[in-house]
Amino acid sequence: MARKAGKAKTRKSVAKRFKVTGTGKILRRKQGKRHILQKKNRKRKRFLGKAALVSPADIKRVKASLPFH
Repeated sequence: MARKAGKAKTRKSVAKRFKVTGTGKILRRKQGKRHILQKKNRKRKRFLGKAALVSPADIKRVKASLPFH
């Protein structure tokens, strides 16, 4: 009996949290803009709303969870 290779599957939770750019970089959302917003100043909240790049230490793990992106 022949052995079949495992099927590569996308981790859907990772696919919802990260976006791969055209150049292959991975974008993520910043934490800290869900609640307890009253004590954070306007500038801080504005910058928390912008996307950030995933650190080089984590790129390998995120890309492994997104095989088709």
